Amino acid sequence: MDKINCITLPSFLRRTMKAYALKAFIRQQGCELKRIGRSRNWLLKANFDQLQAITDFIDNASEPSWAWLSKLLNKQYQDLSHDELLRIGSMLTEITVGNLIAKSHCTIAQARRVIDELEGLD
Repeated sequence: MDKINCITLPSFLRRTMKAYALKAFIRQQGCELKRIGRSRNWLLKANFDQLQAITDFIDNASEPSWAWLSKLLNKQYQDLSHDELLRIGSMLTEITVGNLIAKSHCTIAQARRVIDELEGLD
């Protein structure tokens, strides 16, 4: 079972132009996006694969007002456990330190530990 991340998006609608398109894509990925009470803040509930799909979409989009959300979601990668990194590494066809770091935003030491374990060196 994938870990569900709960991420607060402060002033989501005010900071994002074309928010309707971004909200539609987020919901299309199967994420839960809802407003917190009557505040301007929103709550995003998504697993790692969904977060990655959202950041890829934002990075490929030509909307500069979405960049803050990509940075915020990339910070969530820092909280990945060793088991989650192993799962990500096993999904990659060509596993290198660079590929694993690019995919999961982990540290070099974490990437080397995962690769060693996957290759049976550990």
